[in-house]
Amino acid sequence: MPAEVRRHIARYPTVALVLQGGGALGGYQCGVYEGLHEAGIRPNWFAGISIGAINAAILAGNAPDERIRQLRGFWELISDPGPSLSLPALAVRSTVAALPEHPALLAWARGMGALGSLLQGQRGFFEPRMLSPFLFEDGSPQATSFYDTAPLRGTLERFIDFERLHRDRSVRLTVGAASVTRGNFRYFDSASEPIRVEHVLASGALPPAFPAVEIDGEPYWDGGVVSNTPLEYILDCRPHEDTLVFQVDLWSARGPAPRTMTDVLERIKDIRYSSRTRHGTRMVELAQQLRTALNELIEQLPGGRLPTHLEAALAPYLDDRVFNIVHLIYQSKSWEREHKDYAFGRIPLHDHWSGGLRDTALTLRHPEFFALPDRSVGVATHDVHRLAK
Repeated sequence: MPAEVRRHIARYPTVALVLQGGGALGGYQCGVYEGLHEAGIRPNWFAGISIGAINAAILAGNAPDERIRQLRGFWELISDPGPSLSLPALAVRSTVAALPEHPALLAWARGMGALGSLLQGQRGFFEPRMLSPFLFEDGSPQATSFYDTAPLRGTLERFIDFERLHRDRSVRLTVGAASVTRGNFRYFDSASEPIRVEHVLASGALPPAFPAVEIDGEPYWDGGVVSNTPLEYILDCRPHEDTLVFQVDLWSARGPAPRTMTDVLERIKDIRYSSRTRHGTRMVELAQQLRTALNELIEQLPGGRLPTHLEAALAPYLDDRVFNIVHLIYQSKSWEREHKDYAFGRIPLHDHWSGGLRDTALTLRHPEFFALPDRSVGVATHDVHRLAK
């Protein structure tokens, strides 16, 4: 990492890694983190939704020297198919790996992986229910989901040290979930409450595939039902500090117009789950414009200060903290289809992980991305792919 990048990053009290939901695409986030780790960058705030919440919890719930090993252990486990499909899947994987890369072949292999995931589940992650949920009407997990995520509970407890999360106040974890009964989005933040395995399970409980997870008597679903990124929570938290955010997205808001029905299905997912980064940064820009206008107004007041009864109400809009958002967005390959988020397997995992490493290396070649933004503006966003375009 260039020394200039290191000097810039040292000026931010908060360095956050924000991870979007996206199922099997989450290996890309692992590559991004490994690239940051190898460059000596240690985020002190991890936040995520769905698979991003799982990755964030593994990172926050392990010592820095253990994080990559634990990430890899988790992903290699869940990238294997369920037991009864293991041998056929291994044979397909070995055959495909020995053949030259071709888009049609790669698309077929990923389609087979996705089909296997639907039929058999993923080891240590989820298993299909033996009976159809349409046979039940009792509100139970059996009646309201197609898969059982009991294996994931044990897997999370294996790869996340929840006691460490409680003890280590130098690292913060935030995960988001949606209330099933109230429809409200809720963030669970280790800065204000202990994070348990249920919070991470809830953030990844995507319906109708997975059952809701009960937390303190209330059922929760995957946070992606409402918002697929916790960026806005980080931008809204008080008190503000100068913050560098690595926003890692698994769905691209921009893409070509579809040519086939499978393209349509993929594009729908891209748009539905793509980050609300632009909305979040726009809100910060508007708040910064308000701050500037308020400061000018205050200068015109008697004594150049606010009336005492307004100080507390307006204080959040008068700080001069800045946000720098470095955006890393997974770029789908031509052979990926609408099932890319559940096309698990070692080959896709390697592709996604290496893509995250590559994009991080490209990003770190731009020291200007990491400079503190102009305080009169308040926020800056950078994206190496946008720069290339």
